[in-house]
Amino acid sequence: MRYHITAFFLGFVLDLLLGDPHVLPHPVRLIGKMIEKMEKYLLGKAAGRAEAEEKMGIVLAAAAPSVACIAAAALLLGAYRLHPVLGTAVEAVMTYQLLAAKCLRDESMKVYRQLESGSLEAARRALSMIVGRDTERLDTEGVVKAAVETVAENTSDGVIAPMLYTALGGPILGFFYKTVNTLDSMVGYKNRKYLYFGRAAARLDDLVNLIPSRAGAYLMIAAAYCGGADFSGRRAYAVYRRDRRNHASPNSAQTEAACAGALGIRLGGDASYFGKTVKKPYIGDAVRAAEHEDIRRAGRLMLLTACLGEGACLLLLAAVMICGRMW
Repeated sequence: MRYHITAFFLGFVLDLLLGDPHVLPHPVRLIGKMIEKMEKYLLGKAAGRAEAEEKMGIVLAAAAPSVACIAAAALLLGAYRLHPVLGTAVEAVMTYQLLAAKCLRDESMKVYRQLESGSLEAARRALSMIVGRDTERLDTEGVVKAAVETVAENTSDGVIAPMLYTALGGPILGFFYKTVNTLDSMVGYKNRKYLYFGRAAARLDDLVNLIPSRAGAYLMIAAAYCGGADFSGRRAYAVYRRDRRNHASPNSAQTEAACAGALGIRLGGDASYFGKTVKKPYIGDAVRAAEHEDIRRAGRLMLLTACLGEGACLLLLAAVMICGRMW
């Protein structure tokens, strides 16, 4: 347990310091390539038949996370078998690769810096790298809100959820979560191609995010209380309680609602995807208009949330270790 605790802490520190070095290969990219190959084979076997597509989608949702878990287990257990120090180092690097706090902040700050320089077109392009919606026609406020929304939502998907799963089951369970999340981002769409094939992946993603998204929201509310004058913890809690279900996904509005309340701005509303307008309810109250600085504030709130989550996980792991020794 002490090796796991050490690796868990070091992985978090590495993420805060290094983020995602784009020059190095990332396991999630390998997972994505694996999913692409599986998808091509399984969809080909279904041959456009709805029932067959749904069955092949179940196979994909079971096979891809299983392969990722086996690969992670082989690497991790092999390293620990050679030497505990090597195992701890490998586990720390694997934990680091599962987290995305610094990367999320850095990517959102690219949007912020373009807005600060007065280049709306460049800000739209930077935003398009981190959101799925159409960005070409967004005004300045729309760009700000979209950037804040993606930081808020990915506080759960990219930071708190992988953190909780890794704390619970090490990188093996962490990579299980990351594969499920990647599956949903690749095939979990309600369009003609993936309506049946991606159904199992989407439902599995909803299931594995059920607890982390809510834990992330409460951690974000606590971060708002601790974050100073830029945030309102009381408003974050009130908006969360009211608007946490204002999304088609049962999980996506959890941290978005907490963030909107903490900042005092209104998020959500209709958005365009692939040229088609999607109706969405609003999240939060327009206490004031959204401004450039809200992107920076959202990033800081996310980092505070991540630190609180890491601290809570470390305390829990330490308590488990102490109780294990007592017994």
